[in-house]
Amino acid sequence: MINEFKAFIMKGNVMDLAVGIIIGAAFTAIVSSLVGDLINPVIGLILGGVNFSDMFIDLSGTNPATMAAAKESGAAVFAYGAFITALINFLIIAFVVFMLVKAMNKIMPKKAEAPAAPAGPTELDVLQQILAAVKK
Repeated sequence: MINEFKAFIMKGNVMDLAVGIIIGAAFTAIVSSLVGDLINPVIGLILGGVNFSDMFIDLSGTNPATMAAAKESGAAVFAYGAFITALINFLIIAFVVFMLVKAMNKIMPKKAEAPAAPAGPTELDVLQQILAAVKK
């Protein structure tokens, strides 16, 4: 069983997947920092000092001043600012993945088309063969 597990783990697809997950996690951290530390502050500055992390609707009626205060008090909030940040993260990651796939498609050699399989007998040919066999 251990040898089978070693063989499974050492297959190329499993190792590729592991590397992809590790790189993806690191890339997600970079994109999160890009959005949180660079993009959102610029958008906030353009919109007149809006801080996305403090954009929320209080559902509990306690009227906390900031999102941090709402979390600390356990108030129920609709945190649409956090959703906007997550949406920006997703769009950036989706665009980068799209560009990577597009680049890989250009780099990878085109697969030669497989030769067409020889055409087999038609239905009429098969029926005629059966009829000829029955007549014998």
